[in-house]
Amino acid sequence: MESLFEERRQGVESLLRSRLDAATGWPAGLAEAARYSLMAGGKRFRPLLAWCAAEALGEPPPRYGDLYVALECVHTYSLIHDDLPAMDDDDLRRGVPTCHVKFGEAAAILAGDGLLTWAFELLAAPEFAARFRAECLLAAIHLLARAAGNPGMVGGQYIDTCEPPPARELDLAGLHARKTGALIAASASIPAVLADSDLDKARALSAFGTALGLAFQVADDILNVVGDPRRMGKAVGSDERRGKLTYPALLGLDGARERLRDLVREAKRALGPFPPEGRRALEAMADYAADRAS
Repeated sequence: MESLFEERRQGVESLLRSRLDAATGWPAGLAEAARYSLMAGGKRFRPLLAWCAAEALGEPPPRYGDLYVALECVHTYSLIHDDLPAMDDDDLRRGVPTCHVKFGEAAAILAGDGLLTWAFELLAAPEFAARFRAECLLAAIHLLARAAGNPGMVGGQYIDTCEPPPARELDLAGLHARKTGALIAASASIPAVLADSDLDKARALSAFGTALGLAFQVADDILNVVGDPRRMGKAVGSDERRGKLTYPALLGLDGARERLRDLVREAKRALGPFPPEGRRALEAMADYAADRAS
């Protein structure tokens, strides 16, 4: 994915830097902690997914610039909070010390809070809002809020942290659909909502994103067993140490890899309403989800 999407990824990086530079009203220390985590690297998978969805819809990707920033802000907020001692208690993220290790727990919590809130500030700002019909923008903000909130990431993190581990694949898939899949699915769907796209294509992107979101987490489960910490920028083996049920623990490594391949095929099948040229980049992102764990 790196070579195929490098130009798009650089576009996302440029947007992140420019929006941070233009942000006002942040205490200096809070801005430093938020920038540290937001600009620490990463795949930028969620904004790239939204970019490719816009392209598939025939939309000009720059029109959605603040959406890409908002999605990365929500994702980075979730990483900052996941790493906290009360959650996953990780010391390394994206190859550098986690936000709470670098700045302290209070600053990390507030940096995460600030990034989450800023995401919605960006989407509601007059300059971005003027590009879309009001009802489409409202629906998009509602979708992102649900993906980030109690029905999505927050609910999934609560189940993962505060409830007994799931015992069945159905329960594990439900957990992953909330904790990881919801934001990925929203990243694929929101461009169609903003563009007021036809129903077939909107449903296709939603189904694609749902399958891809679960595939991404299955790949993460596999990488937590066999991944290279130097390439991943974080520790491996943590799921087993914490006694978490994962796809490799449930199905074995071979079974987890087969489940991953099935999900990638399911995601690609969902793109039927798009012509081959329109779905090529989205299919490449689905292949990337599988290849990273091969």
